[in-house]
This record gives sequence, structure tokens and C-alpha cells, in this order.
Amino acid sequence: MNLNSQTFSSTRKPKNFNNPEHFIEGWYWVIPSRNLRVGEVKPVTILGRELVIYRGKDKRVATFDAYCPHMGAHLAEGKVEGNALRCFFHHWKFDAEGMCIDIPCLDTPLSLKLQTWPTAEKYGMIWVWTGEIPQQPLPFVPELEQKECDVAIHSHFVMNCHPNVVMINPIDGQHLNTVHKLPIEIIFERQELNENAIIFSNITPIKDNSSVIKLIRLFYKNAITYSICYWYGSISIVTLGPDFFHVHTMLAVRLHEGGKAEGQILLIAKKRKGIFGWLCNRIVLWLTKIAGKFFFMGDIKVLQTIQFDLKTPIKVDQPIMQFINHVEKQQSLMWGTWQEVRSRDVESKPKRERWQDTMSND
Repeated sequence: MNLNSQTFSSTRKPKNFNNPEHFIEGWYWVIPSRNLRVGEVKPVTILGRELVIYRGKDKRVATFDAYCPHMGAHLAEGKVEGNALRCFFHHWKFDAEGMCIDIPCLDTPLSLKLQTWPTAEKYGMIWVWTGEIPQQPLPFVPELEQKECDVAIHSHFVMNCHPNVVMINPIDGQHLNTVHKLPIEIIFERQELNENAIIFSNITPIKDNSSVIKLIRLFYKNAITYSICYWYGSISIVTLGPDFFHVHTMLAVRLHEGGKAEGQILLIAKKRKGIFGWLCNRIVLWLTKIAGKFFFMGDIKVLQTIQFDLKTPIKVDQPIMQFINHVEKQQSLMWGTWQEVRSRDVESKPKRERWQDTMSND
């Protein structure tokens, strides 16, 4: 069976997808914003790299490599002074850009700079870009890109499978019928949002063949939205609901030690005005949490034991194959070193040219 040119050959070993040594260059969550107060410094390890983060007096978060360039003391043992960080051991001081601005025993500090990482906050989380210059904005819900949101941080988890495998769950149409017993057929239409983001939208009208759907039809005659937006192959945003009222669940996952997946679940709703709008969103986020728990709990026992190997794809698996192909086209980095993974035939080409070349071959 020909799954067309958008699919990834199941006989060829993927470079990026389900690879425990590779991850896609992009924005990754660090910790919830509420867990880092002004003047506080913390050690964090993500994607195999030890980092230190702190929040300065101006409330902005800065992220450095963890160890002082003098003798290797861990900078998380130090203290925040204004918007700068001073090492505990010999009191060398670094500003938010990583520049050394004070060495107590010298009149003039050495001209040296820590390795810093672009850092930002959105949806109640601190995010770090794993390269020198961000190539994309922070991950966003497409229909809420320019809107204020209410966010509830649902839960933290670790799965015994690669983040990419966790990600395919919402577009696995078969399991929606077999595991979750949904009486609907899902057919996805794919849209490339940018080189690091892809959207799968259900285009099949939901038939009146269940009591739940019949109840919904009493109040709303149009189709129910079900779409999934992926970022970097490790963040999925599920949008669900009738056109007048959507709920959004973000699953932000990063590669953990041993090829496992460590993730946060975020519940997102468009901010509504007034006390009634606030109360409405609290109820919506609470109901979304209950629904998300119902669906996710059904998948946990599979994701904790799966040894993913798609040897026999069939037509209904086409969205999964398209997702794999999308991940394969992105720039990948090595676990721990965060160095680029280069292919022999594209090693000398700029990143943007590589993307355009792969797109032309679709």
C-alpha cells in the first residue's frame, strides 16, 4: 500500500524520531514560573545538560550553564544580587547576559562570559531555547496566539517511552476507538504552521450515533472541533469543543534520562472578563482536568510498557507517518552536549536552506 510521499519509510531507521540520543532544537519547559521567586537561584538538569536559573530583581529569569568558569563551583550555591548572580566560592559575579562584572581580588574583572541560554515565560512555565538564537516564538495555541489566557498546571509525569511516542497518541485514530470506545471515525487534515510546528485537524463530521452526541446536537448543530498542534515533536496542544467554546490541553514533554519522557500537562482557556468570566474558566479548567485524566489514564499502561516499532503501518496510521516525517526534517541536537546532529549531504548548508530543500522533496 502506498501511503504517499508524505510518509516515512518504516524500513529506514529514523534519525530523530524515537531516538534516545537526539532531540529537536527548540523551546523546552524548565519549571513552573511560580517555583522561582525573585532573588531565588536553582539548579536544573534538562535534556542531559546541567543548568542554573535565577530570577533577578527585575523579575526576569536568566539561565546559565551550571558551573563557574574559575574552578567549577556550582553556581546554584551562589546568591542573586540585583539582576546578577554571585558565585559562592570566590564571589565572582555575572550579570544576566553571563558577563563577569566583578572579581573581588581584581580591580578589573576578566573579560569572560558564561554560556547563557535564551529564556522566557509563557503559560505559567519557564522555557529555555536549546540553541544560541531562537528560531521560533514560544509554543502557542494557534487560535489564542494574541490573546490572554487562564492556565492551570495539571500534573507532572515520567513515562518509560520516548517523548515522540507519547506525542502520537492524539492522532492515533485506532486507539480512540479501541481504548477510549469513542463511536466516531477520525480523519485528519494536515497543515504545516512553520518548520517546527504542524497541525492535524479532524475533518469528519460527527454522526448522531451516540447518546452524548445526540445531547450535544440539541444545543449545537455544527461540527465539533478536534485538532492537535505539535511543536518540536515534543509538545502537543489538543483543542476540543464546539466552535463557540474551545478547551485546550498542552502536553509539554522533554527527553529524560534513559530515553524516557518527562512532561507537564497544562490546561488553557481564553481569559474571560469579570468575576463570572473568571468563575466560568475555573469550571472549564476543572472539567478539562477531569476529562484529560479520563483519557490519559487509559493510555498510561500502554505508554509505560510499549516498545515502539511501527513495522506494519496501515492507512489509518497515515497521520502518524506524517508526524514522523515532520520530526525527521527538523534540526536535531545531541543529548547532553546540545551539539547539532549533522547529515553528510547537508553538513555545509545553512539551517534555513536545509529546511527548504526537504520541503521541495515532499
